[in-house]
Amino acid sequence: MTEFLQFTLGGVSFGMVYAAIALSLVLIWRGTRILNYSQGAMAVLTTYIALTVINHTGSYWEGFVVALAAGLVLGAVIERTVIRPVENKPPLNAVVVTIGLLVLIEGIAGIIYGGQYRSFPTAFSVTGLHARSVPLGISRNDVFVASAVLVVALALAALFRFTSVGLRLRASAFNPYAARLLGVRVGRVLTLGWALAGLIGALAGLLVSPDTFLYPSSMDSIFVLDSPVGAIVGGLILGVVLNYVGGYLGSNLVSIFGLVALMAVLLIRPSGLFSVTHERRV
Repeated sequence: MTEFLQFTLGGVSFGMVYAAIALSLVLIWRGTRILNYSQGAMAVLTTYIALTVINHTGSYWEGFVVALAAGLVLGAVIERTVIRPVENKPPLNAVVVTIGLLVLIEGIAGIIYGGQYRSFPTAFSVTGLHARSVPLGISRNDVFVASAVLVVALALAALFRFTSVGLRLRASAFNPYAARLLGVRVGRVLTLGWALAGLIGALAGLLVSPDTFLYPSSMDSIFVLDSPVGAIVGGLILGVVLNYVGGYLGSNLVSIFGLVALMAVLLIRPSGLFSVTHERRV
């Protein structure tokens, strides 16, 4: 029973790692309806920037803040210079461009920082917590990761559901022509969406890298969900299941089961775990 509890709590923490990456993809998808294949590479680059700052200053939190700022700027710059020319073109154009960005950014990261695996520091201690004498299988850093992802998920859900900025983002994504007629500055709104996604992606990179090590393609294994709730629930389910697989069946089967889970989601719910179609009246 103790082993099961450890695997479950460890899986929840591991699942939050997946959810952190998925949330940044959710923002771009819901705000622009573009599937950004380069999101993982963007997160890697900002994480390298954070590691450089941490190594020079000795302060984790200085690197943390600089990485978030770099993600914000990187997202905005990419949208203005690379994505905007293809935003009103056939969807395949944007797919090709973001795949090209993936290769380009990972290549740049490899040239600047090299291809070797690098360890990344954690914000808090990784010593396991105990409930009296029972080990829980999680650490203070795991609690920090889970809390950060939940806060971002709630903020993202509130942004799209309750704010005029979220409504403008969705309107610009679904019908930019009508949005312009209603006075929405579509270009600025889309830039804001990419900037926020870059910031969340940078946060995801900071949270993920201590568990995966850091190298140019360390965040290629990402998946897409259509809502913040789907990102959290899907990430938790995947994390717990893969932790059970690794604990009971062996770590060599984790990648296979992860691929099977991804294929199952794409076959059963290709639009996302909790995607719905509804009309909003104004």
